[in-house]
Amino acid sequence: MVVIEPEETVLENTLKPPQPASSTSKTTTDSTSSETTTTTTKAAAAKVNGSDSDGFETASESGVSDKEEEQEENVNKEISSKNTTEDQPKQDTQKDDELIQRGIEEANEAKLEGNRLFGNGQYEEALLQYDVALQVSPPDVPSSAELRSICHSNRGVCFLKLGKFEDTIKECSKALALNPSYMKALVRRGEAHEKLENFEEAIADLKKILEVDPSNDQAKRTIRRLEPLAAAKREKMKEEMIGKLKDMGNSLLGRFGMSIDNFKAVQDPNTGSYSVSFQR
Repeated sequence: MVVIEPEETVLENTLKPPQPASSTSKTTTDSTSSETTTTTTKAAAAKVNGSDSDGFETASESGVSDKEEEQEENVNKEISSKNTTEDQPKQDTQKDDELIQRGIEEANEAKLEGNRLFGNGQYEEALLQYDVALQVSPPDVPSSAELRSICHSNRGVCFLKLGKFEDTIKECSKALALNPSYMKALVRRGEAHEKLENFEEAIADLKKILEVDPSNDQAKRTIRRLEPLAAAKREKMKEEMIGKLKDMGNSLLGRFGMSIDNFKAVQDPNTGSYSVSFQR
């Protein structure tokens, strides 16, 4: 860095009594005084103009000043960019909320149209509208879970009316996955199980209904009606299983000159279990 002497030193040299000197020396002194006066004038002008310069700014100092201004400008840009970035999530969230709300509204309109078609006995057409509602409603959003559950259950009752009981069970199971205590879905799935003679499963759904609504007399009456049917089906399944085992046993025992008739299965009236005894 170039060292600039303070202005006071230059003035002090100017006030000293003149000394004899050659013409060359005098010319040099006059030149120095002129340069000093010019420098002082520039410094004063810089101060009047409000500049941060002290009037003795070197070339290197000017470069530093320019760099500082550039750095300040970059900092301002970074702050502006940061503010924009911070505002972006808020804007995205607002847009997401609007899309979710719009999807729910469109899904509800499709569901209402499905209800109208169902009331007119147009079950196939109603199925399509409920499917549209499920497609436009936003998934994995708590506010749309109930609507989606209703649409699945309504599809289930459409299949029930069309005699497609397996599909009824699937749709009602989806509805119950979203809302485990959904009464209508439990009733419809239980009815579909009964149609398929899945009496044990139907009774299980009816018992879940009683957990939600212990005073449901219809569920109680249906359970009492289905329990004997479930017991009869269990007995029938046991007989069928024993018959299959007999066929398998005859195939194996025939190699030894015996048959399954040499074995007798006796049911215990108290427990319902069977014991097998060998007879010649």
